[in-house]
Amino acid sequence: MGFLRDAGVVYKPLEHTDLGPGSDESYVKAIAKAPRMAGFLLKIFVWLLESRIIGTLLLYILKRNNRIHKLVTNATLEERPMFAPLHPFVELNEQEVKQINSDASPAERVQQAIECLPVALEKSLDDLNPSCFRRWTVMDYSRAYSSGKITPRMVAEQFIDAVLESSSPPLPMSFFINYDEKDILRQATESTLRYERGYPISALDGVPIAIKDEIDCLPYPTTGGTKWLHKVRPCTGDACIIMRLRSCGAIIVGKTNMHELGAGASGINPHYGTVRNPYDPHKIAGGSSSASAAVVSAGLCPVALGVDGGGSVRMPASLCGIVGFKPTFGCIPHSGVLPLNWTVGMVGMLAGTLEDAFIVYAAISGQLPSHERTPLPLSTSSPKMHFPLLNSNPISNIKLAKYGEWFNYCNDEVRVCCSDALDLLCEHYKWKTVEVTIPDIEAMILAHYVTVGSECSTSLSSYLENLDFAELGADVRVALRVCGSFHSKEYLKAQKMRNRQMQIYNNIFAMADIIVTPTTGVTAYLISDDALKTGEVDSINGAALIRYQIAGNFLGLPAVTVPVGYDKAGMPIGLQFIGKPWSEATLMHIAFAMQALCISDYRKPKVFYNILDKN
Repeated sequence: MGFLRDAGVVYKPLEHTDLGPGSDESYVKAIAKAPRMAGFLLKIFVWLLESRIIGTLLLYILKRNNRIHKLVTNATLEERPMFAPLHPFVELNEQEVKQINSDASPAERVQQAIECLPVALEKSLDDLNPSCFRRWTVMDYSRAYSSGKITPRMVAEQFIDAVLESSSPPLPMSFFINYDEKDILRQATESTLRYERGYPISALDGVPIAIKDEIDCLPYPTTGGTKWLHKVRPCTGDACIIMRLRSCGAIIVGKTNMHELGAGASGINPHYGTVRNPYDPHKIAGGSSSASAAVVSAGLCPVALGVDGGGSVRMPASLCGIVGFKPTFGCIPHSGVLPLNWTVGMVGMLAGTLEDAFIVYAAISGQLPSHERTPLPLSTSSPKMHFPLLNSNPISNIKLAKYGEWFNYCNDEVRVCCSDALDLLCEHYKWKTVEVTIPDIEAMILAHYVTVGSECSTSLSSYLENLDFAELGADVRVALRVCGSFHSKEYLKAQKMRNRQMQIYNNIFAMADIIVTPTTGVTAYLISDDALKTGEVDSINGAALIRYQIAGNFLGLPAVTVPVGYDKAGMPIGLQFIGKPWSEATLMHIAFAMQALCISDYRKPKVFYNILDKN
């Protein structure tokens, strides 16, 4: 359709781009022109989109109207393509950290992480202030087991009862795609015996941890939220990160529900049920690590694993009122994870507290398996692992970069809550906010979409050739049709944009330690009944949910969300911190500092299970 060709943007050389607060670079807001569709209307749209002639025309219109042609396809960039967000390791001279031996075992790293935590007062299980809500932590489990007041076997039995209860009408929470009672009880019995003998493996021994159904974990199939993928790609063993958790004694309690193929932000799955938000079961949990967030929020597990390809850990964590943490690209082994988007997807932790995310990060990160090591530039040394000394004094002289137009492009309740939290953080710790301009954010989001779409469709292409598309949700059929429409020119332009944005963010990090944003532009919205059997396409809410999260994936940067408040309906709001490559320790210091100021105001969800209660 060359006669309809849109003129592309000519991006100015970076040396002529002002990143300061007085920059003439304008913030280009998202244009979401596609109407929300679900149910019968969505089925009609799928039929049209998958037809040969009409579908081609519709795809052209969709890409043009959403400015993919203008900002990516036909754009002119002088940068070279960057095909993966690899970051040479450099010493950052971080404050209040300790270096960890790269040869330490997962259990040894867990112990070293615990030695970095503040010394907590020993409390009995019944000694919590009833006016102050908090979720049980990894250390609560460990102390309870060591005291003999409760055993891993008792917790496992209560966990199973809670999952059964959560699955009951009228509003089943749809937390798990698969869980095996016998396997859970077997692991719990083995852990109980270790405690009885006085030799637990680590503080994670006996702690229930849930796994997103995008990560290989025996005895379960890996469905990716589908009804078919596990039939053509059988799970033959544990992912590397699962082996590391098992070596620490953790109880793997099952595979959590997710948005099908990670292709959406709502967590509405027509095959396994819609994941519901524990703060209001009539609202979404977010996605695509939907139930990994929900089970932690609801108290079933202190920690769960997710995979973050476009905010898929941080977004549901924010909507469900918990911590979501994704490290630097390449920091955590990816073997045994569905290869849906190999240059943007990264394993992350969802936890009730920053401390618990830190402990599990310690267990699963570290030296990559030999077959997974990626050659970095010759000037780099092997990445070194640093842990934050959270039991020390707060770090000082931190500068937080804030791009005001971007930060404020959210609903009023999110904007006010996040602004107040940032002001409180800077006032309390004497830190500073640095006003900056980050150009081409919308272009980066579109380039990420081209990249993740191209990688996903390529990864699945051999399976999709023989697939009956009726086995897919209608919303995923739309996503796959769009993803399969991108061509090599668009992919190459997207990788040029990755290089350009990498340089922009590096220049921002020369002015500040951290970039701060809201985590999402809106809070969790209502689940519509017409979407339950088909899924939905909601570009307006979808754009608002992912608005602040793409840099963490497309550029491979570490990022964390911390709950900082609630909207008028009582739905959680998160604040996000994006760090320099390999700055996980500083990022955790800052997130911990934010959590310390907000944790006394955390609220109990409407759906909550107290499975550590011996009664």
